[in-house]
Amino acid sequence: RRAAQILARRPDLQIVTIRGNVQTRLAKLERGEADATLLAAAGLDRLGMGEVGTLIRDMLPAPAQGAVGIEVRSDDEETARVVAAIDHLSTHRCIAAERKLLEGLGGNCRSPVAALATCTDGIIRLRAEILTNDGSEAVREEVTFHVEDAESPLALAHILLNRASPALRALFNG
Repeated sequence: RRAAQILARRPDLQIVTIRGNVQTRLAKLERGEADATLLAAAGLDRLGMGEVGTLIRDMLPAPAQGAVGIEVRSDDEETARVVAAIDHLSTHRCIAAERKLLEGLGGNCRSPVAALATCTDGIIRLRAEILTNDGSEAVREEVTFHVEDAESPLALAHILLNRASPALRALFNG
């Protein structure tokens, strides 16, 4: 997804894989092994390195990226009650919308799809993008809807797929 997003914006770039933690990746840049790397702003902030790099605002994350989920046995009502106390309702609703979009696309963990839902005053804004792996095609769209509306993310998936070429649509099972 990240490589496809970069290539969609800059097809002249050559993408290479860089493995390792933040310090390892930055050291590779210092040694000239690459000209740039993508790092999560939240991770940099946690490491006290928020000043490193440039924020790219138009690149969306993978659906549900960064959210922490807790799974509870369906028959364990006491644990479900305790866990409910730490559920952040706005985040829960946004992640549900992103996952519903992914369901509508028929995507999986390897699908070149990006999505970000935000919630304000009971209204969700869901931005999404599907891409070919080489970034040569990208379809972007967004919708806004009430938090109780579970159908709008599915409708957005259909819009994206309908606007996609057959080659891009073939990367999804929606």
